[in-house]
Amino acid sequence: MPVQAGINARLRLTLGTPEQAALVSFAVGTLALAAYALILRLPWPPAAEMSQAPWWSWTGGVLGAFFVAVTVMLAPRLGAATMMAWIIAGQLAASIALDHFGLVGYALREASPLRMLGAALLVAGAVLVQRF
Repeated sequence: MPVQAGINARLRLTLGTPEQAALVSFAVGTLALAAYALILRLPWPPAAEMSQAPWWSWTGGVLGAFFVAVTVMLAPRLGAATMMAWIIAGQLAASIALDHFGLVGYALREASPLRMLGAALLVAGAVLVQRF
């Protein structure tokens, strides 16, 4: 992830905006996945199956695009280590909430005090990485 963010941040310098860099990055990724699917001769999923997916399952690409655009903006400002420390701390906090409430298909798993302590320690680590 830090290599990808650095590459996309450099692309931003050439193209001008984080949105343009994210768009080009996603376009290249889409072409690569399409080529991979063609090489493997993967069939396109039937429309009937695609229509059965919950509405929110279609938002993954939007969230991915947002993530790439944000890392393009943050990487040059924060540096790789600080950016990754906050991403990991934030991802863990979100994961604990997803588990606790059983959201988006995850099994229920309590946000126990020790799990919360682990997340707090990661936040403390992110603070240390940013300050030093």
